[in-house]
Amino acid sequence: MTQEVEFRDRMLSLGLARVAEQAAIASATLIGNGDEKAADQAAVNAMREQLNLLDIKGVVVIGEGERDEAPMLFIGEEVGNGNGPGVDIALDPLEGTTLTAKDMPNALTVIAMGPRGSMLHAPDVYMDKLAIGPGFPTDVVSLDMSPKERVEALAAAKNCKASDITVCILERPRHEEMIAEVRATGASIRLITDGDVAGVMHCAEAEETGIDMYMGRGGAPEGVLAAAALKCMGGQMWGRLTFRNDDERGRAAKAGITDLDRIYARDEMVTSDVIFAATGVTGGSLLPRIKRTPEWVETTTLLMRSKSGSVRRMTYRNPV
Repeated sequence: MTQEVEFRDRMLSLGLARVAEQAAIASATLIGNGDEKAADQAAVNAMREQLNLLDIKGVVVIGEGERDEAPMLFIGEEVGNGNGPGVDIALDPLEGTTLTAKDMPNALTVIAMGPRGSMLHAPDVYMDKLAIGPGFPTDVVSLDMSPKERVEALAAAKNCKASDITVCILERPRHEEMIAEVRATGASIRLITDGDVAGVMHCAEAEETGIDMYMGRGGAPEGVLAAAALKCMGGQMWGRLTFRNDDERGRAAKAGITDLDRIYARDEMVTSDVIFAATGVTGGSLLPRIKRTPEWVETTTLLMRSKSGSVRRMTYRNPV
């Protein structure tokens, strides 16, 4: 009988940082060249290569898509060298492929790791998301509230006016009514074109980013990644899967989800302590962009452990 190897997050954290760094470095030469697929593929290749060097028995639970949609880092793919603990891995090798191709802010390489069974196996459907930073009473806002009620409730909790609140929302036609309702309260909105993992993370560092709350509908896999980040940084988050057709409901059934209306809190999407790493590609409020000279490439990586609450920013200069 094989004894289960303990998940030692501290020992694995620096290796995870290197995975994020190498994916960012691989995509760096494609910043601004207009080719989203090439940038994403470069990051995927590098991330997979680095994961397979780690002493883990990893399974990708949030990845590039189903096996028939993604040749590498697909959901269910096994990674690592097999000589370590069983782990769940959630990743987005290049969160913001369009941002990278157009050299716009906030493209990141993102990866989270936890013990087996620690992360929600979210199907590739939309998720209605709501997030705020740390320091507030539990459930001060909720997905069952209207956008107006959320803004007013957070303003009351902060002892400020609604006009002092800034909400981050993904700029999409589906959010037009939400945007109008939030603006009617007097609150400010920071619209983002892509990259809602970074959008959620902004809430955890409101003093630095100016973002108090994130709301709106985006990819469910990115929702789990964002929940892993907030578990490390602090803050509250809720997600509810939304379905447009029977095919998407079938994806949920395949992932083992039976309650299609369930609202997941942060610690229900990520149930155990995790480690999280993100490296800046194009730069933004969270992390600076990759710097390149003919002699070296410099990255900055955010490395976090929910068990200790540690948040570390590391600069890595790699000779070319």
